[in-house]
Amino acid sequence: MKILRIPPEQISQRWGQISPFLADVLECATDDFTLDQIKVYLTNGQWLTLGVFDEADLRGVITVSFTNMPNDRIAFITAIGGKNITNSDTFNQFQTILRAHGATKIQGGVRESVARLWRRLNFKQRQILVEFKL
Repeated sequence: MKILRIPPEQISQRWGQISPFLADVLECATDDFTLDQIKVYLTNGQWLTLGVFDEADLRGVITVSFTNMPNDRIAFITAIGGKNITNSDTFNQFQTILRAHGATKIQGGVRESVARLWRRLNFKQRQILVEFKL
């Protein structure tokens, strides 16, 4: 499998392929954003869009936002969808792409099942996020 950047100008053209992978994410992030709002972030280039391809077939999608902090440039995984797309090879490709965008750290808010999978790739739990809606 190969991870490739999907440019913002191709999001609308490929939305029928991309959106099903992102729709699954909304089951856990129901209050954070809608599918239409994700599309706006992607088409405006505010979030990086990566496709996981097996030959010419799209097998998964990863979206990333970047934040500059005093000591690091954080690549925050805003959404990831697809089956069997996380392995050491695809993770190495992912790291290379993020480094090319200046990232020095990768972070993401995930379910416990995803956290277990990512621990195999040496992710560490840094903190527990709590929330109170005002």
